[in-house]
Amino acid sequence: MKDKSLDVSTQDLWARLFQAPSVDGFFAEHDSNLELPAFSDYITELCKAKGEKPERVIKRGNIETSYGHRLFTGGRNPSRDTVLQLAFGLELNTDGTQQLLKVAHMAPLHPKVKRDAVIAFCLHHHSPLTEAQQTLYDNHLPLIGGAKNDA
Repeated sequence: MKDKSLDVSTQDLWARLFQAPSVDGFFAEHDSNLELPAFSDYITELCKAKGEKPERVIKRGNIETSYGHRLFTGGRNPSRDTVLQLAFGLELNTDGTQQLLKVAHMAPLHPKVKRDAVIAFCLHHHSPLTEAQQTLYDNHLPLIGGAKNDA
């Protein structure tokens, strides 16, 4: 999966922005790098690239089936927790999850936030969602998806 908006690193874009003589000039030169893909398109492409079916990703992510399919068709926008559930369902690593959160316009995982640190640790070690939930529970932290579902 190759998306032009992901070709230039964020660090490079910051440098180019600050070196540009004007914001308009920056926009004109980097327009193709300034748009993130639609979330539904991105997760659909991730599935294709991984040879996965959305149904399996939805099941592994413990997402309600009809709601999960609406995420893939663009009929619903996910919460941050749902994005994290999808990350586990897609079996993403930490970097892949950070990119997924970015495309969803959500805050990235941060190691100074205990809950985020547990989630990132579990992603890094390729733990399934059930293990991540148990680790969160053992550390008295809110579960992913918690009491509220986005449906």
